[in-house]
Amino acid sequence: MMDNMLCDELLQEIFRRLPSAPSSSLSVCLVSKRWLNLYRSSKASLSLRFFPHDSVFVFLSSLLSYYSSLSSLSLVLSDDATTSFNSNSSTAFFDHLLFVVSSSCSNLHNLRFLAGPVSVSSLLSLSKACSHLTSITVSLSRPLFFNWVVSFSCLKELCIYVCSTDGVDDQVRRFGFGINEELDAEFALETLCLSGIQADDKGVGWLWRNCKRLKKLQLKSCQSIGDAESFSSFICCVEGLQDVELRKCRTIVDGVLVRLAENCASLNSLLVYDGGSREGLLEFISTCRCNLQKLDLRLPLDLNNDHLSAVAMNLRGVSTLRLQSCCLVTGEGLKTLGIALRSSLEELALINCDVVERELGLLATLGQNLRMLRRLDLSYNEMLLDKEFISMLVSCSHLTELKLRGCRRLTNMALVSISKTCKHLQSVDIMNCPGIEAQAVEFCVLNCPQMRQMQVEESKVSDIAKAWVLQKVIEVTAGC
Repeated sequence: MMDNMLCDELLQEIFRRLPSAPSSSLSVCLVSKRWLNLYRSSKASLSLRFFPHDSVFVFLSSLLSYYSSLSSLSLVLSDDATTSFNSNSSTAFFDHLLFVVSSSCSNLHNLRFLAGPVSVSSLLSLSKACSHLTSITVSLSRPLFFNWVVSFSCLKELCIYVCSTDGVDDQVRRFGFGINEELDAEFALETLCLSGIQADDKGVGWLWRNCKRLKKLQLKSCQSIGDAESFSSFICCVEGLQDVELRKCRTIVDGVLVRLAENCASLNSLLVYDGGSREGLLEFISTCRCNLQKLDLRLPLDLNNDHLSAVAMNLRGVSTLRLQSCCLVTGEGLKTLGIALRSSLEELALINCDVVERELGLLATLGQNLRMLRRLDLSYNEMLLDKEFISMLVSCSHLTELKLRGCRRLTNMALVSISKTCKHLQSVDIMNCPGIEAQAVEFCVLNCPQMRQMQVEESKVSDIAKAWVLQKVIEVTAGC
């Protein structure tokens, strides 16, 4: 009877506001066929994993026909899928799959298509069928062609994963999307992510020349930024950058940082993971003209106290500092940094940094200097003890976010101290902390008035805690 009392529009609005947890969608879908159809038609985003088989075309087309409101779609190859296709047949397969998507979802704004490499011709067809796309993530085979990008007039975000060499498709031969693109066509891309670029990849220079409005650049596992001509073109996109991420790009980090230091005054966020050089990073920190706000570094053997001293001297406006697995940094370097950034630093992460465990009293000193801290991440410091952690906590009473994931030596005492000291705390992550037990989690839920999110094993949430979680509207998840 209740089913008949609720109109379609009201039910769809309710479904749109449901939590994204699988349990919520499963409960709705089991009520009736009507609810199942309305739930599907109300969904704006969908993520799918699939195994490559000829039957997937019919299945996907049928499935997508139920999701009439989709604006965001992610389609990813299953982890255990076979890669035994030959390159030509696999590209044809994934082109067909992309055609099914474009035929079924004309209102897409965001598409993440990492099923496999697609051809230029299929991307051109996609641009006609899905003209409102603002974000695209795709895989391409070598040789690389980028002229198709201009066909997406609304595109703001582009992410390219480069696969192994595949032949030039017929559409490229027919219409001349050649390697040496001569015609410049500046477009409005604001975010660009490239993964797997090598030194002999031609055509990347054309992309650099036409990305003059870029605000965010991500490079992943890149040996180069393209062929020799691409280096001179790279400067064209640097000037307006605000956010740069370099992951596993050891061979090009120095060159990119030099160009950023010389040509970019707008940069406010820099991330460098797993590859760099001590000299290049030090030169950037010492000479850059930008007002850097966020610095995120995971450089186990390339970061030392000299870099921290340079940050203290030249980057005093940093509000977020994240350091991971930095083996060569000492307590003295961090103390110097703490004094220099005492009036600006709001977020500090020292993740898996053995100096936290190695030097007693370090956290207490940092806490005394960094009273402006709002977010603190000490995850995966497995030997961190209650006494050291609490000695910092007493000076950081204004924390709103705290992450202690993987701190295996912390006990109930740490969580009780958090509950008594951090009355503004809104989010805490205590996953993989075996010394923290259910009674401490319950105490935390009851005594943190601002708490809105907690990541903890479900087995540690007692019935009393569950009742208070519902009453106080706290989101409890066992995050991965």
